[in-house]
Amino acid sequence: MISILDRYLLRSLAFNYFVALAVMISLYVVLDMFVNMDEFTEHGYPVATVLANIVSYYAPNVCLYFSQLSGVITLVACMAALARARKFNELTAILASGVSLYRVAAPVVAFGLTTTVLLVIDTEWVIPSVAHLLARDRDDVDGKRAYEVLFLRDRNDSLLSAGQFHPLTRDLRRLLVLTRDESGSVARTLEADRATWHHPPGLPEQGRWKLERGRLTTRAAAETAGLGPQTTESTTLVEWYDSDLSPLAIQLRQTEGWVRYLSLRQLDRLLKSGSPDRWEILQTKHARIAAPLVSMVLLLLGLPFFLDRAPASVLSDAGGCTLACGLCYVATFVAQSIRPESQSALPAWIPIFIFATVAMVLIDRIRT
Repeated sequence: MISILDRYLLRSLAFNYFVALAVMISLYVVLDMFVNMDEFTEHGYPVATVLANIVSYYAPNVCLYFSQLSGVITLVACMAALARARKFNELTAILASGVSLYRVAAPVVAFGLTTTVLLVIDTEWVIPSVAHLLARDRDDVDGKRAYEVLFLRDRNDSLLSAGQFHPLTRDLRRLLVLTRDESGSVARTLEADRATWHHPPGLPEQGRWKLERGRLTTRAAAETAGLGPQTTESTTLVEWYDSDLSPLAIQLRQTEGWVRYLSLRQLDRLLKSGSPDRWEILQTKHARIAAPLVSMVLLLLGLPFFLDRAPASVLSDAGGCTLACGLCYVATFVAQSIRPESQSALPAWIPIFIFATVAMVLIDRIRT
């Protein structure tokens, strides 16, 4: 049952969380916009258009920034609430009433678990739904610039290329699809002057390409005894091409590191498809699984610095908390960036094991 103390702490935690969320996300956006403002203004658009592009670009990116800062935001909010309680001697009053500091930590940990659930929802559902928007360049927010598409692999294990892809109209010009056989040789070639995406209402990812002057050339080994490779070719006209490479998927895959925008289900699907980026997919998958654990480890690591019955300087405890949690955050980031010789996930988990053990030792030493 939730007590008066729990409600009081949870209100304080929620207030500090929303303040920390607004301040840190706003600071992130302002700094990024300050550094890259020239990319928004380089085309000489009117001020109203520039402002609309800025809003259009950063609105979905807020979800990405939240996923990167969620653990830090929760840590700052919880530590600020406990620091305030210590400053006004509220912890002393709580101890005098016979309540253990571990009981004080319970709503804080519960709040941390709740914000961790928000992180999981953000990375597994929200970010994948706006992934194509996160892939946009700052100088082409409206998608007016056409660009070349080179050898994107689809679910048929074919390689799709196009002379031009127009994100705004979502069509391909000079389409070329190469399908290989088991030996790696080109077995079929599909060419079209133009391809337009058609999909059911409300399902932009489920559809197929309608071709203009689509030509499918099939190559087969000829049954002759002559020297050298002998093949026969047959060409047929085709009107449709089925592929999982929708315009949104093509737009997403044009950016570097696009796999980090995918959900765990999508990452598993890529692994099963035999993607050549296997190591990057595995690294992203383990980093995604470890992210909620890192968030909780940061919180547990910071708690002992403020849950102490002995009088001490709040500033000194805040400095110690910042140092310990900063080391954990940096070590986790470095470990997840290491590319081992084998496709092992161990480096991404070593900092969690180490700092989780340190956190448990520090929590056990709390004098209640």
